[in-house]
Amino acid sequence: MRNEVRRLRSGLGLSQQALGAALGVSRQTVNAIEQDRYDPSLPLAIRIARYFGLTVEEIFHVDDA
Repeated sequence: MRNEVRRLRSGLGLSQQALGAALGVSRQTVNAIEQDRYDPSLPLAIRIARYFGLTVEEIFHVDDA
């Protein structure tokens, strides 16, 4: 699943550490999400979307393969 987390985070000038702290997860979790190595749980995806003021669908994109 592709996502826009890195683009959104860097657009606000946030570090992975700062975003992780705001979301209650580690910097490593933010990094794994940005690298498409980890798909967040639904509650975390919702927290991410609310943090950026967007919908889950605007941030996370299912790859149609």
